[in-house]
Amino acid sequence: MTKVYPKLPNTCQDSLCDGKAAAVLTVWKKSLLFNCDGFTVYNSNGDLVFRVDNYMNSSKDNIVLMDASGLPLLSIRRKKPSLGDCWMVYDGETQRDPIFTARKNVSIMTNKRSLAWVSSKKTVLYEIEGSFGQRSCKILDERRNKKKTAEIKKKDAMVGGVAFGKDVFKLIVESEMEPRVAMAFTIILDQMFRSY
Repeated sequence: MTKVYPKLPNTCQDSLCDGKAAAVLTVWKKSLLFNCDGFTVYNSNGDLVFRVDNYMNSSKDNIVLMDASGLPLLSIRRKKPSLGDCWMVYDGETQRDPIFTARKNVSIMTNKRSLAWVSSKKTVLYEIEGSFGQRSCKILDERRNKKKTAEIKKKDAMVGGVAFGKDVFKLIVESEMEPRVAMAFTIILDQMFRSY
């Protein structure tokens, strides 16, 4: 059986290299705990780096991104009430002063490839484009003329070119973005587009 997280050297993706190596993470939409919904994230060496564990019957409106040992890194909460699908990202398990706000694109008048915008204090910082259902998304930095800072891509197995499916995919994070922030955006996209 092909491993979800094969031990490979940390190589830079050809299309992403500008002198600095990108972090290539393997995201598995599966919790490490029994009867939980969540994510397990490995680095290119096969080491656990992030996890999300939500009990099946718990509310999906409050999600905590943890490190490998279970320490909370970021809390992701759905904003209520809200006219659209809006999520707030907080440092650790605090509930004041969100770091980011992510809002789903629901307008038919704007860019149809745009999935969501991420802002801080009403300033748009990132735009997320692509198709989360196809595991093909780019996180673009609005402050740097839409420079790609992270990307979600399908992951193929190393043996025989077999595809893993939608539950296992790559998160490629450029050096300008913190991997925990890119993973928070991935969790938000999963919540926004759960039916896909």
